[in-house]
Amino acid sequence: MASIRFLKLSPTVLAALVAGDLDAASRAAGHPLTPFLVEENWLWEIRLDDIRRDPEAAEWIARAVIAEPEGVIVGHGGFHGPPDAGGVVEVAYTVAPEYRRRGYARAMLALLLERADADARVTAVRASIRPDNIGSKKVIAGFGFRKIGEQWDPEDGLEDVYLRGAV
Repeated sequence: MASIRFLKLSPTVLAALVAGDLDAASRAAGHPLTPFLVEENWLWEIRLDDIRRDPEAAEWIARAVIAEPEGVIVGHGGFHGPPDAGGVVEVAYTVAPEYRRRGYARAMLALLLERADADARVTAVRASIRPDNIGSKKVIAGFGFRKIGEQWDPEDGLEDVYLRGAV
């Protein structure tokens, strides 16, 4: 499996990414970030709002993913937020196009599941995947997810919903 680590993105970093200021974001993060993260500014705007509403969200939301030992940003991963009232967290991860099919998504998911399993409040992990996203379906295979239904997402359209109980 690919070797990665997560880099927490503070509200200062997120605000710089939303503003499109890669240099300021990199300085605040203490690590060179990439244009890919700036292109995802729609996500950082949502996550910054999440943190403003609930500061605990900062411990759960998307983080930059650094490949080791190369030290290069290959994507981002995290959760949509802290556990909900039922103890469910929703996982999310994205690999920059030029780094896909190298095991980074699987490595992200493994670390994210480890994080979720370490929190006694988490009862299950949810994943929502478009039916045509074969790559993401392959990533979750072998991690104990089972399809529990479908939902309509205003951004992505129809999604299959998967659930994995906490271990």
